[in-house]
Amino acid sequence: MDRLAAMETFVRVIEAGSFSGAAKQLRLGQPAVSKTIAQLEDHLGVRLLLRSTHGLTPTEAGRNFYERAKRSIEEAEEAELAARGAAAALSGRLRVSGPVTFARMHVVPRLPIFLAEHPALDVDVVLDDRDVDLIEAGIDVALRLGDLGDSALTARKIAQSPRRVIATAAYFEAYEVPQTPSDLLSRQAVIYEQRPGGATWAFRRGATETSVTLRGRVRVSAAEGIREAVLAGLGFAVGSEWLFAPELKTGHVICVLEEWSLPPLDLWAMFPTARQASAKARAFAAFIEQQISGGAVR
Repeated sequence: MDRLAAMETFVRVIEAGSFSGAAKQLRLGQPAVSKTIAQLEDHLGVRLLLRSTHGLTPTEAGRNFYERAKRSIEEAEEAELAARGAAAALSGRLRVSGPVTFARMHVVPRLPIFLAEHPALDVDVVLDDRDVDLIEAGIDVALRLGDLGDSALTARKIAQSPRRVIATAAYFEAYEVPQTPSDLLSRQAVIYEQRPGGATWAFRRGATETSVTLRGRVRVSAAEGIREAVLAGLGFAVGSEWLFAPELKTGHVICVLEEWSLPPLDLWAMFPTARQASAKARAFAAFIEQQISGGAVR
């Protein structure tokens, strides 16, 4: 039994969630995949997977083996790349996680460029506004927005976007353009209840700082909802330029109080701490950083 090939098969089964899915990725027959897993379990002397009508579930030994097997595969790939030189092509599968709306607007549309640069690489994109467990979900690199708090993950800031007070031009025509942050209290805010968001914001102009707690009848738990509520004319929002990039370009939405600054929104590339960031993960983070050009999404 080729142990490295068996480990790769097991990793594919876990990430695909089935023998058939792994077989499709590996371009093998399902019986061959099942036989490999059975041989691996016999070799190790432990049960790695629980099989039921509901699918496959890794045992505790299987979860532990998955982490170490994935790390071993990545280290083998790193060794091959080092031996071949910097020009060696990236290959295999890369699992990327990112916030739903940001990834939909600014990551997925750029994937054709990345995939064209790396034709031997496959990419799984896991969209989730929650901070998923990178190791448990098998994520190689995650894109996260805002303050990381006390995160113990390995992180690198790759871009930054200004936050603005944003609404449709029609909304401000109907309710007048606010001249000071306190003027926002007489207008309807669409409030984002998740991090990074909230109702209270600190505005700064020179040495002057003022804090305003916004009021609004609409509160939304996802960034996609903020976009739709603002575009529907339900009010203004405090949001990043990334969130409304297409509409800012056309003038459908506008920014006000631009002489006042708000805390910017940071974009981070996050890597699992249990293993060294793979060449694929580093390449993807560098690609997104270059594409966003330090925060200027167009």
